[in-house]
Amino acid sequence: MSMDLDIAVGAAEFDFADQDIPQRLRHWARVKPDHPFMIWEPRSGEDKRWTYSAFDAETSRIAAGLYAKGVRKHDKIMIHAENCPEMVLAWYACAKIGAVGVTTNTRSVGGEIAYFAGHTEAVGAITQPKFYEEIKAHAKALKWIVVTDDNSGETADAPSGGDKFASLYGDAASLPARSAEPMLPAGIMFTSGTTSLPKAVVHTHANALWSGTMGSSSMGMNGDSVYLGFLPFFHVNCQSWAFWGSLGVGGTAVLMPKFSASRFWAVIEKYQVSHCSMIPFVFKAIGMEAVPEQHSLKVMPMGIIWKDIEGWLKAKSFASWGMTETVTHATRSDFVSDWPQGSIGKPTPGYHLAVVNPETGATCKKGEIGELWVQGTRGVNLFLEYYKNPEAMAKAFTPNGWFKTGDMVHVGDEGNFYFSDRDKDALKVGGENVSARQVEEVCMQVPGGGIGEVAVVAKAHDMLDMVPVAFVIKGWGAPEDNAVFAQTIIDHCKANLADFKVPRAVYIVDEFPRATLDKVAKNLLREMADDMPAV
Repeated sequence: MSMDLDIAVGAAEFDFADQDIPQRLRHWARVKPDHPFMIWEPRSGEDKRWTYSAFDAETSRIAAGLYAKGVRKHDKIMIHAENCPEMVLAWYACAKIGAVGVTTNTRSVGGEIAYFAGHTEAVGAITQPKFYEEIKAHAKALKWIVVTDDNSGETADAPSGGDKFASLYGDAASLPARSAEPMLPAGIMFTSGTTSLPKAVVHTHANALWSGTMGSSSMGMNGDSVYLGFLPFFHVNCQSWAFWGSLGVGGTAVLMPKFSASRFWAVIEKYQVSHCSMIPFVFKAIGMEAVPEQHSLKVMPMGIIWKDIEGWLKAKSFASWGMTETVTHATRSDFVSDWPQGSIGKPTPGYHLAVVNPETGATCKKGEIGELWVQGTRGVNLFLEYYKNPEAMAKAFTPNGWFKTGDMVHVGDEGNFYFSDRDKDALKVGGENVSARQVEEVCMQVPGGGIGEVAVVAKAHDMLDMVPVAFVIKGWGAPEDNAVFAQTIIDHCKANLADFKVPRAVYIVDEFPRATLDKVAKNLLREMADDMPAV
């Protein structure tokens, strides 16, 4: 263990002394046992509720069942499911053992699933009937696979194998006691960023407690707050902002399988929702829905201050910037000041921020665009590490501990931060990060070859903001028919990439526009893509 991490461990011993995720659950189960922690709102509308005492008891039973299966401290359990109660219960049950819940993107296929399971050395998997065959075919080293009875509340045919989720329930009294270890890993999420393979971001128990303390405070949450979560639980927004935030204050998280424009306001009214994360896709989807004259929604966490949205939806925008690696919001606005349009807020207490010229390493002056660097405590308000990836760690952190985010910002009047540009190799497709480099590498592996050079860029899209498209220069062995070749590339990507990463179009060209040092001018390719017909 490095000296820096030794210091972090020492700090966490006092910042969160005798505390971890199970302790926080036990606390609320004792203090407010009958208050709902999780409410499941499936498509049928037949909700199911877990009070703090019920959630604590049920996760202990599942933890006992996992322990009986041989799961021990530090073991990794792959949880590959769309939003459903079982995935949340299983994740918190792993935390009680000291095991690590590995939540993976359900739109991933083939080699991505094999990579997730193999890289984390997962000993078992919990999934849904619709994903069982994919898991079985590609995560061959798993000792067992447990399958839920349905697909997020939707009836499903029984899979050809696997254990039923009910088999996980054991005798809670048989679960060995475990002392609180705040720096113990609790979860792994995969993030794309701009590297070819997704990075496994390790979150500790202290990370969850930090989010529950500072994240909830930033968003103005209290014990009566109700956070609506419809974004995927395998992403940091729902897992951290909604659930860790609620756990931190003894509030309630409402979980939906997916976003529903037609039910958006009805669900808010049904549960008197006070908080709900908003992304551009949601604004577009509910644009035709009437906004109730009176409603309970108070706070809309989003990327920037957007005053027109506030007036339209009659709720306060909470501007912030954060990413999987920062656990929760590293910048924030508040509900006191008059924040300027477009601001992402100012540094959240506990984080130090710097705007740095990535070419020279010099700090930027007011108005100058640079890369956002963050300094914090690993395992507390920054992630612990990229699992089994020292190369990525060395690239992401400076020798004195600054985390280089890859996001471009500038500081304006009164110290407000503004998002300026993101590394354009990282596409944001309907809220999902896509690595252009990963897509390019998969394209290059098309059976039979034929690609001389490939460049993947973002093309503007009315609903998803952007989608990936590929420009290809033919190489040796390429088919003469461009349409056939383009479809072959797309089909290969469909078999090896999550659907949101698959290029919506492949454009065969004779050459790429070039910048200095013969680098592909992707900015010009993006302009060319936007001039093409809509996809």
